[in-house]
Order: sequence, then structure tokens, then C-alpha cells
Amino acid sequence: MKAYIFPGQGAQFIGMGKDLYDNFEHAKEIFEKANDILGFRITDIMFAGTDDDLKQTKVTQPAIFIHSTALAKLLADFKPDMVAGHSLGEFSALVAAGAMSFENGLKLVAARANAMQKACEKELSTMAAVIGLDDAKVEEICANTNGIVVAANYNCPGQLVISGTVSAVETACSKLKEAGARRALILQVGGAFHSPLMESARIELQAAIESTQFNAPVCPVYQNVDAKPHTDAEIIKKNLIQQLTSPVRWTQTVQNMCADGATHFIELGPGSVLQGLVKKINSSAETESKQTI
Repeated sequence: MKAYIFPGQGAQFIGMGKDLYDNFEHAKEIFEKANDILGFRITDIMFAGTDDDLKQTKVTQPAIFIHSTALAKLLADFKPDMVAGHSLGEFSALVAAGAMSFENGLKLVAARANAMQKACEKELSTMAAVIGLDDAKVEEICANTNGIVVAANYNCPGQLVISGTVSAVETACSKLKEAGARRALILQVGGAFHSPLMESARIELQAAIESTQFNAPVCPVYQNVDAKPHTDAEIIKKNLIQQLTSPVRWTQTVQNMCADGATHFIELGPGSVLQGLVKKINSSAETESKQTI
């Protein structure tokens, strides 16, 4: 069975999607429609901007979404048995599976990026990658650290990202190294994504999600919040609302997809990070990544 997976923030690179724009008329139409919806030429930044420009949350998130969903629309053999996306990538997965339109998906992604940016500006916060420690031990140390710090991304066995206030994350990193972590490295991110510090963004995004038309997808969508497959539009919306303040359960998602019959994982969009994570979760899975046709 084929599982299509969609990357999140961090996968972007200058030049992403340019070959699609240059070589496929339908892709060009999609990219130009995105420029119109966003009110600025995001394609100029994607194709020939600076790394700093592309790294802005308000640019990064729509750029990855546009690239991923355009690929899904252009693939002649796009017939997913199941889909999932990592954080932002869940929006790409939902559009690719027909749970909402490209236009509505892009508007939600833009609203999400802006809401997250505002939340980041309220309090100094960050994230850190923890390598080589059991998930339960990381959770225990976070729970026993003063301040706000939580497990945010369960990426693969032995690789977890924590999120919270700068002071709490730094303290937790010291404790994690003492407990035997090979690495506990502060990441260069704008704030504490997938933590309680995103509550104001969650409230803002909730209003936008609730007013958006969702449909039943053509296949199960495995969502970040519970790592389970969903086809009910109302449940999908509820899970999507909770996503910003809840951890991304990617390890559990891939494990569940494999248990449900997935043997071939195809990553659509920039980069190949998810392909690597899938291999670390299930070494027998067949994987590939597509950044162009």
C-alpha cells in the first residue's frame, strides 16, 4: 500500500518548485493563484530570494505547502491509500487527499503562520533536538523542570524535539545530557511550536478552521495529535485545531501506517527529511522523495 507523506517547516530551500513552474502550465497556474491569494509574489522568494527571506515563518509555511500540493496535483498516478504530514505538512496532506480545497488550505496555512509568528513574539521561547535518549526519560525530565518545557516532536526512536521557554529548555538540555543524551541541541527556530506557548495561536487559528469547509478525504489521514487515521471531516477539524499546542507524534504515525499495511512511503515536497525518519522507524519500508515530476 502507498502512503504519501508531506514535510513541514525546515524542508525549504531556494529554488524549490521552480522547475515545476517553468515546465508545467498547470503548476504555473497553481503558483500564480497562490501569489494572488497571499497578496505578494511568494514565488520570487522561493525561486530566487535569500535564505533569510525564505526562513520567515510567513513565507516558509506557505512555500512548502504550495510546493507539496502542486506535486500531488501534477502526479498522474497520485492514488494514495493513506496520507500524513509532519506539522505544517498535515495541511498539505489534507488538501492532497481532498479534505479541503487548495485555496482554503493556503488561506489556513497563511493564517497559521501569522498566528504562530505573533505567539512567538509574546515570550522568548525555543526548541531543542534530543538525540539518544528514551522518550519516556525525556518526558520525565521535562515534567520535572521548572517552567514550560514539553516533548513537541516524536520524530523517530531516539530522536525527540522539546519545546518551551528559553530558560526551561536550556535547563532541560543540561539535565538530558546528564541523563545520557548524546546530544541536546538548541534549534534555530522562531519559538516554542507544539507547546502550551502556542495557545494564543491555537485560539486564533481555531476561528479560521471552524469557518472553513472540510470534506471527507479520499483516503485516511493520519493526524499528528493522535497518530490515528481519520476520514470524518468534523473530527479532522477538531484534531487540526489541537495540533499547534500538541506534540507531533510522527514515530507513532509511521508505526500505525505500517501496521495498517503501508509498505511504500512517498514524500512530496522539498527535502527528504521524512524519508529518512521513516527508515529509522521501520527499516523494511520502501521510501522515496519527489521534489519534481
